[in-house]
Amino acid sequence: MPKKLTISLGNIFLVVAVGLLLVLLWQLKSLIVVLMVAIVIAATLAPIIQAANKLGIPRWLSVILVYLGLIATLTGVGLLIGPTVAEQIERLIRKLPSYLEIMRSLLEDLALRLGMSEPDSPLISQFLDIQGLTGWAIRSSQQLVVRSYSLTRGILGSVFGLLLALLLSGYMLSGSEQLLQDIANLFPYPWNKRLLAQVQPVSQRMGGYIQGRILVSGILGILISISLSFLGLSELALGLGVIAGFTNLIPFFGPVIGAIPALIVATAQGGWTFLWVLLLFVVIQNLETYVLDPLLVGTSVKVPPLYQLLAVLGGAQVLGIIGALIVPPWVAGSSVILENLYIKPKLIAEQKQNTH
Repeated sequence: MPKKLTISLGNIFLVVAVGLLLVLLWQLKSLIVVLMVAIVIAATLAPIIQAANKLGIPRWLSVILVYLGLIATLTGVGLLIGPTVAEQIERLIRKLPSYLEIMRSLLEDLALRLGMSEPDSPLISQFLDIQGLTGWAIRSSQQLVVRSYSLTRGILGSVFGLLLALLLSGYMLSGSEQLLQDIANLFPYPWNKRLLAQVQPVSQRMGGYIQGRILVSGILGILISISLSFLGLSELALGLGVIAGFTNLIPFFGPVIGAIPALIVATAQGGWTFLWVLLLFVVIQNLETYVLDPLLVGTSVKVPPLYQLLAVLGGAQVLGIIGALIVPPWVAGSSVILENLYIKPKLIAEQKQNTH
């Protein structure tokens, strides 16, 4: 006989408690995002802290020295290239309408030469509506930025959110052992031991992912800036290189997004410049895909490209730009737990069953 569904007071209480917990987590979503960012930062800096610890430096002092060094490095880089980058990006934005108009004229002329349409045909207006495409791209970018901003404004703004994430990550690094032990003790035996054993591999995979992406993006940004200077775009080369390097932090879509501004500027310079710049980004993309990513990112991530792609899409959809940056390392870290606590024990159990 089929089992009858019984509704007890305990089941009702459990459903209500889960519902209230979900509502609470939704109300605290901005703080949860900050906590996710803090964990990613802590995992990224953990190897440096451990290296300083091995030299005999106390852990709390190692954290302070690493953070002071990080702040000093970022400040120095900002003072060195920040004004030039800001001026070049401002110039790019100011000249963008004229660049787009030149591109539109060139595309219309190309369409006519290929016999695709007459000058006033709707076909050109539909397929070569550069302003319409640009407007769509700007609106889409604004939606990502607004979605990211809306997550952090609830805790006094994104700047405060970043400072809070840095503070939390510093606390995690300075007192990580006791903190992790306290969290693990919330779980029954033997899960407390199993989960505690996963902290190191999860941290290594998350940190390795971010370290690799930052290193790859920095290398590519420098290469693109130098190459664009040689290709005749010296007045905007540094700004375009910084844009390409920053967007490259986002897997899959970042390199394409970063190439668009340079290609628009190159179009205004002439056909040969456009072809050389296009060839440059093709070479850069292949260098990243087949050389830098396997060496600096792929060995630490161990996540199939499809899952990384889904992580970027899902993160961008839910959390905006912040999600596209922080969700992939979380997927990489979660894959360690899934692999060590489910897949490997399952395979071992199946092998034992087959031998018997």
